[in-house]
This record gives sequence, structure tokens and C-alpha cells, in this order.
Amino acid sequence: MVAKIFIDGEAGTTGLQIRDRLAGRRDLEVISIDHDKRKDLDERKRLLNAADVAILCLPDEAARESVRLIENDSTRVIDASTAHRVDENWTYGFAEMDAAQTDEIAQARYVSNPGCWPQGLIAGLRPLVEARIVPGDYPLSYHGISGYSGGGRQMMEDYEAAGAGASQFMPYGLTFQHKHLPEMQLYAHLNRPPLFEPVVGNFAQGMNTSLPLHLDMVADIPTGQQLHAVLADFYASIPNSFVRVAPYDPALGKTASLDPQAHNGTNTLTLHVFANDQTNQAVIAAVYDNLGKGASGAAVQNLNIMLGVDPRESLGG
Repeated sequence: MVAKIFIDGEAGTTGLQIRDRLAGRRDLEVISIDHDKRKDLDERKRLLNAADVAILCLPDEAARESVRLIENDSTRVIDASTAHRVDENWTYGFAEMDAAQTDEIAQARYVSNPGCWPQGLIAGLRPLVEARIVPGDYPLSYHGISGYSGGGRQMMEDYEAAGAGASQFMPYGLTFQHKHLPEMQLYAHLNRPPLFEPVVGNFAQGMNTSLPLHLDMVADIPTGQQLHAVLADFYASIPNSFVRVAPYDPALGKTASLDPQAHNGTNTLTLHVFANDQTNQAVIAAVYDNLGKGASGAAVQNLNIMLGVDPRESLGG
């Protein structure tokens, strides 16, 4: 059976990448809305109700509207917006987050695609919280740099128009009310939101995130090797995981592998552990594509899981 897929908002950055990733698939048919009918509510409603799976690549309120337009009890939904990420009626679409998460996604009707920034934090921290190495009330800070495509079409146009005059390094979200904070706190099992400082860099896509840890603030101080072992064992136990853990080298002070563009075009997220056991300090770093594992790649991975096909279909290794 060929599944019908409707990408509501396919003209946006994430929608276009999803469509490109699905090109050539024989197990599904991507149905599209005519360009001049993109704002036609009746036509969107018709296509949403005709789809086996609708992928929403829309602003939050438009995504909520699309869900309301679905009148049948069969269309399944992947929402790439922020609208439903902490809604208890939706399944969070980070398949590697928990041993049972893939099965939950496979059975879900409504799946919320994770935000790009939260995945680095959740991937690096949640296994440590679950292992009771880092407490849920730890005063966490989190920062990183992302390509300007994470800001959507307008930011992409602004950066590309600025040329050599574009900002090389632009911190933002300094009111500390970033829209991703609720999902970071909820899915990393934190008692309070992290102090989050995101940065936009003058490159199109890719990202690098960092979780610094003062280990003498926890009851049983772990070594860097112990931190690494928890993460490596956790992701080795997740079938079809796209999250990898780089080998641990306590003498490593720098590595080209931390290039934020290292995984562009893939659905891979690589975690790195850096630690000094004498100072009891560590950093958990993550490298991934903000448009891949951080957006379109994750959506295709979730789609594959929901359709019961190989999770790596259209995603490579």
C-alpha cells in the first residue's frame, strides 16, 4: 500500500528539505497543494483529510489550525512547529530519547517533531539524569552555535543579502524566555529550565552545542570515563539510533570533529565528552545538522517509524 503524505507548508525551508528527502520513494506518494491555493482553507482541509500522514511545517498557530481542520479519525500528524511539543496528548518525536520512544512513535497518531536546540541538550543530559549522575535540580547552563537557516526564510534572506557584512557571531534569546525551554526542561527531566544562550553564526546550516558541568556540585563525583560510559551504553542499547558517542580521550583538547557543519546533510548527532578529573569539570558537546536531525531528518525518521519501514530510509547511514 502506498501511503499518501501531505506536507502542509512545503514551501518553507523544512518542508522543502523533507520533500527532497522523500523524492523517489515508491512506498509513498507526496500530494501537494497548488501554489495559488496555499492559503485556501478548503483546499488545505481537503488534502489534510486525504493524507495518511500530514507533516506540518508551519508557524505554531497555523499548525494548530491544520490539526483542527482534520475531521477524520485516520490522518496521522507530524508537527514540526513548537505548538504541541509539551502537549501530553502528543508523542515527542525524538526516537533515541528513551528505549520505548520508537514504539511510542510507531503507535502514535500525533507526533511532535523536536526542536533543533533541545536535541543536543536532551541527548547529552537525559541519560545522566536517569542514571542519577546529574540531579534534576542541577543549575544547568547550555549554549551553542547554529547556522542562520535555523531562523527561517527571513533570517536566511537577511544573512545572504548582507554578504561580507553579516554578523559572524550573534547571541540572541537574552531575555532567557526561548520557546524551546519548556521541552528542554520536560524531556531532560529538569526541575527548572537551563540558562540557555543560543548563537547564530555566519554559515547556512549545522550546529554545535555545549553542556558544561561542574561535577563537584553533584553528590558522587563521576569521572569523565564514567560519564562517557553511561552515554555510550545508553545509545548502544537504542535500535537504529542516529545518535553516536565519540571515543573518549581525556587528553583531547581540541578536535575538528566539533565543526558545527560536520554532519550537514545527514541525520547523525554525535556526542563528545571532555573532562578533567582533577578539576571535576566536564563538557558534553553535540554536533548535528539543524536542518537534518534538528528538523527535516527527524521528521523523515519519525515518518518511517510511523509507516513501519526501515528508519534509515531516505536518511543514509
